[in-house]
Amino acid sequence: MRILSAEYIISAPGPKQYPEDNLPEIAFAGRSNVGKSSLINRLVNRKALARTSGSPGKTRLLNFYRINDNFYFVDLPGYGFAKVPRDVKAQWGKMIEGYLLNRENLRAVIQLIDIRHAPSQEDVQMHDWLKHYGIPAILAVTKADKLPRSKINKHVKLIMDSLKPFPGTPVVVFSAETGQGKDELWGAIRGYLS
Repeated sequence: MRILSAEYIISAPGPKQYPEDNLPEIAFAGRSNVGKSSLINRLVNRKALARTSGSPGKTRLLNFYRINDNFYFVDLPGYGFAKVPRDVKAQWGKMIEGYLLNRENLRAVIQLIDIRHAPSQEDVQMHDWLKHYGIPAILAVTKADKLPRSKINKHVKLIMDSLKPFPGTPVVVFSAETGQGKDELWGAIRGYLS
């Protein structure tokens, strides 16, 4: 995909703040620290469109990025070990659930899974939830550069065995460092935008 423009639009706490131009949206979901911001930046060839952080849980609202004036990337708050109070996590849960269930512009969710670890309970719950509600998912298995090539297939199989995605769910091994998987991920995204 040729990126002509990529711009941050808004950090939205709820539907009243969502963009109203009716463009299709691709959402990004994953544990805190799984590399959502780095993946988004790599996809759009920008170093700092989405802000990366060393401390998990920095994304606290739904961040909308308009790409090529044709569609949005929506970065959801990370789930998992973010250092925030339990009531804040509960708020995030409601905000994310409300968006995923009610947003008509949503075309697919890219769920990021760190290749170095077995999927967490939250990863499995999120994937089961997407399957239950029939929300199309793309699995992006991140941080591939952190593993020797000889171990990648074994780790991907472990992830697939844990998540049990529907047949035909795109699975892309990705590295924000090297760009591995970028073209394949764009191919999967394009399928949901057209």
